[in-house]
Amino acid sequence: MIWLKRIFFGLAGLLLAAWLAMVVYAYWPTGITEVPARSLADPGDSFVSVNGLELRYHSWGEPAPDKPVAVLLHGFGNSLQSFRLLAPLLTTHYYVIAVDMPGYGLSAKPVDFDYQNPNQARMMKDFIRALGLKNVVIGGHSLGGAIAFRVALDNPDVIGLVVMNPGIISTGVPPIARYIFFPMQRIQAKLFGDPEFRANFLRRSFVDPSIVTDEVVRNLSLTSRSEGYLSGMTSLMGQYNEADEVPMLPQLKVPALIVWGAQDRGKPAGEFEQLRELMPNNTAVLVPTSGHYVQEEAPAETAAAMNAFATRLMPTAP
Repeated sequence: MIWLKRIFFGLAGLLLAAWLAMVVYAYWPTGITEVPARSLADPGDSFVSVNGLELRYHSWGEPAPDKPVAVLLHGFGNSLQSFRLLAPLLTTHYYVIAVDMPGYGLSAKPVDFDYQNPNQARMMKDFIRALGLKNVVIGGHSLGGAIAFRVALDNPDVIGLVVMNPGIISTGVPPIARYIFFPMQRIQAKLFGDPEFRANFLRRSFVDPSIVTDEVVRNLSLTSRSEGYLSGMTSLMGQYNEADEVPMLPQLKVPALIVWGAQDRGKPAGEFEQLRELMPNNTAVLVPTSGHYVQEEAPAETAAAMNAFATRLMPTAP
C-alpha cells in the first residue's frame, strides 16, 4: 500500500507541476503591444458600429441597382484577408464586401461576448442592416459558411447563399475541445497569435502551401497586435461550438451555391455529397485541385461559379 501511495502522490505532483508550468506559460508576457485596431487598418478599410461593437470591413467595386451585394464571411482564426484574391474577380457581377466578424481580424474582441454561431449570425444580420444593404448574396468559408447559412434563413435582405467548404456538417474542431480546461484557452490564444505557429498551422490546410506568403502571415498577425486580442481570443477559445446547423438545412428558402475544394484533408469522405443532398435548391461546384481554402487556391474557379450564380439570381446583372 505504501508504494501505491507513493506512486499516486508522485503522479499527482507531476500533474500539478505540469499544470503550474502551463499557467506560467499562459501568463508569461508575449512581448506584443496591443494597439487600437484602426491604427493597423489599410487605407481602404472601413469601420462601422454594430450593437456597440466596431467591425472592420473592406469593399471592392461599385454598388449598382442591377448588381447583388456579396457579403463574405471568413473562417475560424482568419480575417477578411482570405478573400483578397477572390473579391477583385467578382466586381463585374457584385458589389463585394468582406467583414471581420467579432473576435477576428481588426474587429472588436470583447471578453464578455457570445462568440457562438447563432449570435455571430445575428451580428452579421445587423451588420447588413447597418450598411443598408439589399439584394445580398451572403457567402462564407469554413466557419463563415455555417454562419452565412444562418444569416440566409428568414432574412428578407438575402437573395442567395454561397458556401465554400463550410463547417455545417463537420466543423473540423476535434470533440475534445469541449473539455478544454484553464489555462488552455489562453495558451491557444497565445499560439494563434504567434506568426510562426499560425503560418505552419495554415499551410497544412493548403494543397499548395506557397500561397501562404510572408505577406499573408504579416496580414494575419495584425489580429494579435490589435487591442483586446489576448483576452478576447481567450474568451472565444473557451466557447466550443459543435455543428448544429444540419437540422435547419430544410428551412433554407433562397438558392444556394456550394463551392468545394476536393482535397480538403480536414473533412470526412462523402461530406460534399451529403451537403448536396441535404441543402435545398443548390448548385454545386467541385474543384479537384483545391483543398480547404478553395477561394484562395482556386479563386478563378470560385469566381466563375459565383458570377454565374449572380446572373441566375438577377438576370439584369452584367
